[in-house]
Amino acid sequence: MTQPAAETKPKFRNPSPTVDIIIEIGERIVLIERKNPPPGWALPGGFVDYGESFEDAARREAQEETGLAVHLVRQLHTYSHPERDARQHTASTVFIATASGMPVAADDAQKAQLFNLTELPALAFDHALILADYVRYKKTGQLPTYSS
Repeated sequence: MTQPAAETKPKFRNPSPTVDIIIEIGERIVLIERKNPPPGWALPGGFVDYGESFEDAARREAQEETGLAVHLVRQLHTYSHPERDARQHTASTVFIATASGMPVAADDAQKAQLFNLTELPALAFDHALILADYVRYKKTGQLPTYSS
């Protein structure tokens, strides 16, 4: 007796959910210098674990990469352009948070440092766009809008 052919399920390729955190300490923000490729300075952040809320992921990633316990203030925007990360398609929800103290690099960060918004280094991924949207929000109160 022959067995019926097994149904093949389609394999879906979905974007990976990530979070990035703009951590405000006074008038400055925290950036990390990445330990792993792609190199460069970036907002603290990373992948959301299965079963984890985006808010918990933001708190965890901030703690892991900077040693800071953050208070999430608001969600800024979700950035999902398919080419925002050369490694794979990611969709990052960006949070604004506050903290106190000095950041200490750990986990995926080889450095963690405070920066004035007027003196930023070259940034990885689309983080220059994210910070431009953040600066506009701080000046005008207008959240980023969707673009085509």
